[in-house]
Amino acid sequence: MKHFLLLMFTIFSINFSFAQNVTGLVTDASGAPIAGVNVVEKGTTNGVVTDFDGKYSIAVDGNATLVFSYVGSNTQEIAVNNRTTINVTLEDGVSLDEVVLVGSRSPKRTSVDTAVAIDVIDVSEVTTQVGKVEINELLQYAAPSFNANKQSGSDGADHIDPASLRGLGPDQTLVLINGKRRHQSSLINIFGTRGRGNTGTDLNAIPASAIKRIEILRDGASAQYGSDAIAGVINIVLKDNVDEFSGSVNYGFYSTNADVDTSAFGEYGAWNTDGYRLDTERDGNAIGKDKNFDGGSVKVTANYGFNIGEKGGYANFTTEYLSKNKTLRPAFDFRKGFGEAAIDGFNFFGNMAIPVSDKTEVYAFGGRNYRDTDAYAFTRNGGERVVESIYPDGFTPRITSNIIDNSISAGVRTETGSGWKVDISNTWGKNFFHYYIKGTLNASLEDVSPTDFDAGGHSLSQNTVNLDFSKYYDNVLSGMNLAFGAEYRTENFIIFAGEEGSYGTYTEDGLLITDPSTQTQAEDDFGNPRPGGSQGFPGYSPANEVDRSRSNLSLYADAEFDLSEKFLLSAAARFENFSDFGSTLNGKLAARLKASDNVNIRGSLSTGFRAPSLAQIYYNLKFTNFVGGQALESLLSPNNSPVTASFGIGPLKEEKAFNAALGFTAKFGQFTATIDGYYIAVKDRIVLTGNFDAPQIPNVEAAQFFANGADTKTTGLDVILSWKTNIGEDSSFGATFLGNFNDMKIDKVLNGSLDEQTFFGERDKAFLLASAPDSKLSLNLNYNKNWFDAGLTFTRFSEVQLLDFQMFEDPADYGGFNQQIIAATDTYEAKMVTDLNLGFRLSENLKLNAGSNNLFNVYPDQQDDWTEGGGYWDSVQMGFGGAYYYLKMNYKF
Repeated sequence: MKHFLLLMFTIFSINFSFAQNVTGLVTDASGAPIAGVNVVEKGTTNGVVTDFDGKYSIAVDGNATLVFSYVGSNTQEIAVNNRTTINVTLEDGVSLDEVVLVGSRSPKRTSVDTAVAIDVIDVSEVTTQVGKVEINELLQYAAPSFNANKQSGSDGADHIDPASLRGLGPDQTLVLINGKRRHQSSLINIFGTRGRGNTGTDLNAIPASAIKRIEILRDGASAQYGSDAIAGVINIVLKDNVDEFSGSVNYGFYSTNADVDTSAFGEYGAWNTDGYRLDTERDGNAIGKDKNFDGGSVKVTANYGFNIGEKGGYANFTTEYLSKNKTLRPAFDFRKGFGEAAIDGFNFFGNMAIPVSDKTEVYAFGGRNYRDTDAYAFTRNGGERVVESIYPDGFTPRITSNIIDNSISAGVRTETGSGWKVDISNTWGKNFFHYYIKGTLNASLEDVSPTDFDAGGHSLSQNTVNLDFSKYYDNVLSGMNLAFGAEYRTENFIIFAGEEGSYGTYTEDGLLITDPSTQTQAEDDFGNPRPGGSQGFPGYSPANEVDRSRSNLSLYADAEFDLSEKFLLSAAARFENFSDFGSTLNGKLAARLKASDNVNIRGSLSTGFRAPSLAQIYYNLKFTNFVGGQALESLLSPNNSPVTASFGIGPLKEEKAFNAALGFTAKFGQFTATIDGYYIAVKDRIVLTGNFDAPQIPNVEAAQFFANGADTKTTGLDVILSWKTNIGEDSSFGATFLGNFNDMKIDKVLNGSLDEQTFFGERDKAFLLASAPDSKLSLNLNYNKNWFDAGLTFTRFSEVQLLDFQMFEDPADYGGFNQQIIAATDTYEAKMVTDLNLGFRLSENLKLNAGSNNLFNVYPDQQDDWTEGGGYWDSVQMGFGGAYYYLKMNYKF
């Protein structure tokens, strides 16, 4: 890190000698600052955008000319003449948001005049005002219909957080970077996570300090962008600023003061309360010291950009380091390690463009994310799974992982003599997920068992070639934009085996069992067979190995017509052909009517689809599932297996969707409102089934499968209201209300002739519905005065209901099935979480932030020992970490 900072400062010093830094403020006719104004050095692509306070900073030659442009305002050209400060007033301007890249391929659209709902989040502004350290956390509180969950006791999902948009699955939202498709994670969610049976894109693998803004298209977009865009599109726009070295040092920690009633835990109290805290420094079930705080995290970021050549070329680089300790929260003795995973990670990202002529540039961006994670599995307290000579008091295995995401995108943008813009690019990305199980053992090896194992892992790589054409016609109608293109994508999914001891079962003599009919596995002192494989997470065996690929070719056309100054009509169509399941054709119509100068009415209709992921088709594993604290040997069989077919589960096919939306936007001075209703019907949703009894499979008690299991219908409403005003000459106040109201219904369970409660029963349905909470409401209040700013956020998370492990008991014990459902229902009532942030500008270059997320230490409702994660609470939207306190030093030179 020291050498990197020295290099950045050296580059800064070299470039400073060739240019001068011009700063200033851009306001409208009333004196109010305008965010999102484009400030460009004339004749180049060197440019910046004004921040939330209307300020800008750009490095140019002393004899350069600056061009100030903004949608709805008169463009101004101002000669620098060696000045270092230039303030500008844009006349006759309508304060609109900056031009967005998703939802419309027209260069003339902004987030309030598009035909569909789009959020634009200024990440560089948000990250200096809040204590969130990951992208999922930022979006959870900044976007109305975005939800993400921290998991515990969910294997890989403890390490990669599943996230969703408008209550749909993690894999039903497409993620782009600079408009190019981002690869997904190779992890598939299995246990009690939101998005069970889904894969998804790991947003936390992208450094927040590398991001300029995030655009969220909240509308069905498969006809525009292809598979995975049923719920919408998240486009991450990387920083491109130059001659500025910026970053932050952040430290934070959680309070362990969880308000629980320990009487429910019996005479010994709850684990991870005073006197019963699991020692994270030693393996086994040792009791450690009491702590008032845990989960301490350190995050250090740095970003720098510099000019390339004399025509506006740039290169911008970001690095991030994150180290976060585990949190432990009250839990029962079969789940002593209940809490969030530890993370040590390093991120590096770059973004660059080099003009090669007045109308042609070469660009590239990408990066590498590395994470070493550490989470606890369920506890082994005794019996045949424990070797007392190694762990006299039992043990709580640790599932650790190395997760690596690499990506690179490169291309050429040019404009022909006739005005057609052409973009040719290639984007490659790969997620690599490798498990190492520690603090564990292979019980069948007894006293000679190692205590850590390489358990193998999986990877997913994706390569996408794009060819895009677009042209805007000023003189056709009141404006017309045409776009068309092609995309060719290949994907490869791999499962690789771990070491033999991680998956093997052994005889008393320590020989690997290869023929169960002639070899007998080791037994404990009571004659119980000792299970093989690493406890906590069994390794992948050679029988689990997979190396499968597929390809996809797509063609699209997109047109927008300003039929008049008031009426916009857009249409899109996309054809896709997959090598493994065939072709699909999808279309979209959208319109926007200017009801007045300040009010727009907009709506859309579209069809969509999502192709089953390679992981959903080919993933397989034999594992230990804990049901109500009891171990259950389970098999997750691949979809293409004869075993799967023998249970009546058919081949996976694509999910199909129909989307409809209707809303309006309004802007009156500094007040903006967007209200959008939506309807999303999805057929053949891919789910993870319940547990089928499997006595016919050796050493397996239950089997699960991926299947097209349900049809769902979702209706909802997104509301965003924002207002800002100046108070005197040097202060301002702003308020933003974000609201999402959502109602998902399971229209039909596609169980065929199979028993519905086994295939996709009430408990499975509850997990799916919990991914679509009824509402999330947030009020953000911000005050800014010269050297001081303050932010106060109130977020209300709605009620969530889940069905616990009591659903696996005998219904007769509860007086019948309906009474069993009532007893098993865990209701997490609505909760309000308060965040406070205080900012102090210490100098022109330094700003200190201090604050708390969940200031009043609010926890979900308390439950019992039937919870999915084995702790005092399930994983719900508000989290289970409690109050988080932080200090953050931001710097900019």
